[in-house]
Amino acid sequence: MAPRRYLYAMILDPAACQPIIELTRAWVEKAVIGLNLCPFAKAVQAKGQVRYAVSNAGDSEALAADLQAELLALAAADPAQIDTTLLIHPGVLQDFLDYNDFLDLADACLEALELDGIIQIASFHPHYQFAGTGPDDIENYTNRSPHPILHLLREDSIERAVAAFPDASDIYERNMETLRRLGAAGWQELHLSPAN
Repeated sequence: MAPRRYLYAMILDPAACQPIIELTRAWVEKAVIGLNLCPFAKAVQAKGQVRYAVSNAGDSEALAADLQAELLALAAADPAQIDTTLLIHPGVLQDFLDYNDFLDLADACLEALELDGIIQIASFHPHYQFAGTGPDDIENYTNRSPHPILHLLREDSIERAVAAFPDASDIYERNMETLRRLGAAGWQELHLSPAN
C-alpha cells in the first residue's frame, strides 16, 4: 500500500484550508526542497510524513492552544506516519515582531508539556528578518514562507538527519549563497505569495 502523500489537519473548513495548504506545499517543494534549503526535507515530503495543519486562531491565546494540541499529536504519532508538522496560522501574528515575541510562548509551551529535548520549533514567516539584516535583504528569504508557520520537528529525526549529512554546519552559509545567486527577482518567479 502506497504511503499517504500528505497529511492534513483541517482545523478550518476544508475548502478554506485547501489553498493555504497548497501554497505552503508549493513553498516546501519549490523553495525548501527545490532550492535545497533543507537537505532533510525531501525524504519526509516524499514519504508523506509531513502534517499540514491550519489553525483558525485569531489571537495568540487561541494559537497557543492549537500549538499545544499539535505538539501532543506529534509526540503521540508514529514517526513513520507523521515525522514533522507545519502549523500554519494565516489569521494571527502577521506582524513579524509579534510573531517573534510569540516564539517565547511557544518554547514555554514545549517546556510545560515536557517536550523540550523531544520536539523543537523552527520559525518561518512572510516577513522573516534575521538580526542585523535589512527587511529587503535576500538572506531573509531562507526563512520566508507564504504564511506564518511554526514547524514542529522531532529531535531524534534531526539528529539522524545531521548524522547522515556530513556538512550540516555549512547549510546556513550555503543557503545564503543560494539566495544571493537567485536574487529577489528569482524568488518572485517562484510565485510563493498568497493571492491578493
